[in-house]
Amino acid sequence: MNHTRLPVAAGMFYSFGKNELQKELSRLFISAKPKIQNSIGIVSPHAGYAYSGRTAALAISSLKPAKSFVILGPNHSGIGAEFAVMSRGEWQTPLGECMIDSALVKDIDCDVLEDDPDAHQNEHSIEVQLPLLQHHFGKFRFVPVSITNISYDSGFLSRCEKLGKAIAHAIRKGNTGIIASSDFSHHIPARTAERIDRGAIERITRLDTKGFFSFLEENHASVCGYGPVAVLMSAARALGLRAELMEYTHSGKTTGDFDSVVGYASIGFRKK
Repeated sequence: MNHTRLPVAAGMFYSFGKNELQKELSRLFISAKPKIQNSIGIVSPHAGYAYSGRTAALAISSLKPAKSFVILGPNHSGIGAEFAVMSRGEWQTPLGECMIDSALVKDIDCDVLEDDPDAHQNEHSIEVQLPLLQHHFGKFRFVPVSITNISYDSGFLSRCEKLGKAIAHAIRKGNTGIIASSDFSHHIPARTAERIDRGAIERITRLDTKGFFSFLEENHASVCGYGPVAVLMSAARALGLRAELMEYTHSGKTTGDFDSVVGYASIGFRKK
């Protein structure tokens, strides 16, 4: 039996109506001029489009066209399995349906993954990427993987790296991209957020997963998608990719409030 997941972020993170959403996305992509192309993987933010939409459009615009995407997002609610895939069905957005690539799910042979649609029902981090992909690429299939960030310990990191290697093996000969959906620092002064976030980004671009986790823990960082990002870093190492920061910004540049910001980054991973 297939499942249809209805949107939960429409009308809050992005426009609810199809026409309004198309106009919103057109404005975002017109202003998004990526400095790199043919990314196999990206880090892309998942806040409301008014705040992080341009940065997300920049990341999406850098992607190499693909038939399928593995989209990794944090599970903010903690409901469901720690590493939860939804293996069949479709997700609806105001722009239409996005079909799950069930064949690719089977190809990602990794025992940390559990088939658990419940983990995805109320989570926005993957959903927010879909209209951006629909606008830029049209039709595609995808694999949604929701990850509950447990801790910075070696056991959790090991599971993230194991999944990353499995994804890399599954897509090595295919036409598939990888998206890690993550915002960076949350609700701290802009100067502090930029210092912490740029330190984290430096470790991401070095594909240093252990250093990334250690830095986040030592700095009490609030990068919400650190698990998904670590999976992408592991996959990138296995695929021989290099990473490059395209843009870093924060919500204060939209709201004018520099005392409490959320950080956003677009990072591209491409062939060396």
